[in-house]
Amino acid sequence: MSARMPSVPGDLTRLGFGESRRAETLLADKALVPLVKDRARVEADGLAVALSRVADPDQALLALVRLMEAVAAPARASVRDELVSALREPGRSRERLFAVLGASTALGDHLVARPEHWSAVANAFPLEVEERIDLLTAAVREPAAGVTPEDALRIEYRRQLLGIATLDVARPDPQARLPEVAAALADLAEAALEAALVIARDAVGEGADRCRFAVIGMGKTGGRELNYLSDVDVIFVAEPAEGTDEDTALAIGTELATRLIKICSSATTAGSLWQVDPALRPEGKNGPLVRTLDSHVSYYERWAKTWEFQALLKARPVAGDRALGRAYVDAVAPFVWSAASRENFVEDVQAMRRRVEDNVPHGEADRQLKLGPGGLRDIEFSVQLLQLVHGRADRSLRSGTTLTALAALSQGGYVGREDAQTLATAYRLLRTLEHRIQLHRLRRTHLMPTAPGDLRCLGRALGHQSDPEDSVVAQWRTAAREVRRLHQRIFYRPLLSAVARLGPDEVRLTPEAARERLAALGFRDPRGALRHLEALTDGVSRRAAIQRQLMPVMLGWFADEADPDAGLLAFRRISDALGTTHWYLRLLRDEGSAAERLAHTLGRSRYAADLLQQGPESVQILGDAGGLKPRSRDEVQGRMRSAARRKDDPQAGVLAARAVRRSELFRLAVASLLGQVGLDDLGRALADLNGALIDVTLEIVLAGVEEQTGAPALSRHLVVGMGRLGGGESAFGSDADVLFVHDPVEGADSRAAQEQALEVVKELIRLLGLAAPDPRLEVDAGLRPEGKNGPLTRSLDSYRAYYERWSLVWEAQALLRASPVAGDADLGAAFVELIDPLRWPEAGLDAGQVREIRTLKARMESERLPRGADRKTHFKLGHGGLSDVEWCVQLIQLEHAHAHEGLRTTSTMGALAAAQAEGLVDADDAKALAESWRLASEMRNAGLLARGRAVDSVPSDLRDADGMARIMGLPPKSGQELANRYRRVARRARHAAEHVFYGDAT
Repeated sequence: MSARMPSVPGDLTRLGFGESRRAETLLADKALVPLVKDRARVEADGLAVALSRVADPDQALLALVRLMEAVAAPARASVRDELVSALREPGRSRERLFAVLGASTALGDHLVARPEHWSAVANAFPLEVEERIDLLTAAVREPAAGVTPEDALRIEYRRQLLGIATLDVARPDPQARLPEVAAALADLAEAALEAALVIARDAVGEGADRCRFAVIGMGKTGGRELNYLSDVDVIFVAEPAEGTDEDTALAIGTELATRLIKICSSATTAGSLWQVDPALRPEGKNGPLVRTLDSHVSYYERWAKTWEFQALLKARPVAGDRALGRAYVDAVAPFVWSAASRENFVEDVQAMRRRVEDNVPHGEADRQLKLGPGGLRDIEFSVQLLQLVHGRADRSLRSGTTLTALAALSQGGYVGREDAQTLATAYRLLRTLEHRIQLHRLRRTHLMPTAPGDLRCLGRALGHQSDPEDSVVAQWRTAAREVRRLHQRIFYRPLLSAVARLGPDEVRLTPEAARERLAALGFRDPRGALRHLEALTDGVSRRAAIQRQLMPVMLGWFADEADPDAGLLAFRRISDALGTTHWYLRLLRDEGSAAERLAHTLGRSRYAADLLQQGPESVQILGDAGGLKPRSRDEVQGRMRSAARRKDDPQAGVLAARAVRRSELFRLAVASLLGQVGLDDLGRALADLNGALIDVTLEIVLAGVEEQTGAPALSRHLVVGMGRLGGGESAFGSDADVLFVHDPVEGADSRAAQEQALEVVKELIRLLGLAAPDPRLEVDAGLRPEGKNGPLTRSLDSYRAYYERWSLVWEAQALLRASPVAGDADLGAAFVELIDPLRWPEAGLDAGQVREIRTLKARMESERLPRGADRKTHFKLGHGGLSDVEWCVQLIQLEHAHAHEGLRTTSTMGALAAAQAEGLVDADDAKALAESWRLASEMRNAGLLARGRAVDSVPSDLRDADGMARIMGLPPKSGQELANRYRRVARRARHAAEHVFYGDAT
């Protein structure tokens, strides 16, 4: 009968006991009486407080009572005395034993059954694998009386397992100790296999010596990162000993393997070890259990699948003939490190990961630590894929241990430091969770528990004292989200597939191989290109290491373009400018198709390359999922205003706004180069971009006027876009054709307002034309009333008076594409109201006005075509060119817009479509005109993108023409085809223009 023990000071619940009444009863149990020094009170270092520090105090207390009952028998007096002596006082032995009892019911049961093994807890210390092998083989060779060798193996295994678990659970920060614990478990499995082989050889008898037999550890065993309870994956290799034929040796080896599997996998009264799984052998379960080394090699040469080479990455000799085991690993290593060169290797590995994930039972997916999204397999597959792809050239990556390999990948620059640290931290957490869950009952599971008690124990085991259930779940889910995010980015990194497609010589990129490859790829100056490569990749810096990964692949991408030499040179300059930033090379390595986009952009477009060299930070656009989508005018203008406001003076403010324009020009250039923006959307985006810059510059100038004069400006101001700007049809390199309008505020002196407005306009033009790293925006006001002889800006009333008295037909024609682009919105509406009757004349045109327009066009064709230009190929003024199409459309608008609302548009193509719909131009003519206008516009854009300067006609140099063709999506060497196509299209358009412009259709 137990004596009643006073309540422990404070609430047992507060100390962490889940069942305080039961705990109070157990604490008063007579079995614990020898452990309590003072029955009147329980000291701060007493049992309850000591037990409160473990993962599950209730479990530990119950196991302690059972253990003390087990040692109460006289036969175990010496063990009881040792226990009592150790547990009455605070100290390492008590802390260790309580920690083990609170972490594992299975180990508690083992200690109750074999109390003498408590010394393995009290005296636990790390052992080398050789020491473990010696202890286990000694146990099976000289078992205790009445104990079979198989049971002796299990007993000694469990004793050593107690020591490993003790060092794991009795120290703080279990995640930090994870690699040591996993390695110790793998070493213990290795020792157990060696001892089991001793038993198997004894059973086979003398004939066992006729076979050289090796066990190859695979999976976590091979990688020295085993769990507490995992299948032990193995492959068996056998060779005949001297004087033995192969068939006999294989028969003996098969018997040894069969017995070894049974010894380790079977359960006896002494317990069990784990399942030995030989399914990773050639042909899997359908293949022979044991093969010779040559047979293995022959299989891997001819039949092995991608996943088998991935599995071999962790192969390691773990038992038997170690020389044979090493020979096996040496023989299969070349297959492992050349596997990435196999066709569709990366895609096969990615598909395998998806299959593994798809096969997770639906009800388990959200609880899987191993196979589910964000689980251990995400980390392992990511690490292994990177190893297999890059390990061909970098031997430092050839480790079978996940954390070691991940550290090497980080050190070599294959994974970002922060990403590697995140994955390593998550891996330690997930494996620690897995260990604690398995250790609890020594059951093989990879599922997070759902029972509150189990979660509470798990949370406390990881150090969560407050709200342990919710805290551990939140910690796990946070880690899983981060793992999944990084897995998706790393595992499906396009660069991996590209690197894998390179041959072994290409991926190593030695100077000799590089020189030969550069010439073969079509670089015109291989020596110069090699100098750029050496500058980028030489040295031991992280920057050079990452460049060594990128360059073999990027060379191929550069070579896909018309000017690979220029692309590589631009890349070197950009890398020199950005190489020391923390994000640049990480962006190219990790973010989607950024590296490929950059290579194609630089090799395809000098214009884009120049923009990027002037503002290298814009390369970040390439890594943004929506980075190539044109931004709205409001968004761009808002960014320009914000950039300008951060500057102290007007000139700096405008230059900051222009830098935003440069970045947006690069965005649009890349989108155009990659076919992600069409001609119409591009024209509108470029017009909006220029309009936004003009508007922000006007705001800055007016703010300067107000600051200088101390009073508001004397006028409202308006900038009217003309030509392509007004029509929303701007091209790369387009000038800004504009009209300047002002409207004096009430009470202002008109002369003073005119003078101030003129200064405002001049300052705006000056600021937009300043020499700077970004392309200047040339402002052309030549379409104003009276042309260059007229005032640069007029008041609204002055425009009204001029148009009422002096306006000419050409001015009405110019106004067809007039549209407010900057300044006062109300003034813009008033100006549009003023000009609409002029450009949409109520009665159309009389015969004299039509003749005047035709005469003007003829004069323009004869006078404005540059000397030496070919009329058949000039994009703007040549036959069938832009001018032919636009004059046809504009003549139709002037004649018929008063009657057809669809013609009242500033868009050339919009007006042409409306004219066809109204029957004002037949379908064939409309098609010919539209095709020529679009093709000429696309070729002008492509020419400027390719060469970095305006191209006004089909190039005579086929290399230039080929560059334009590539930008337009044609195959290599299509320059001549493009030139011929333009001539055909322009010829048809010229016929249509003569019919529309001079024939009865008007």
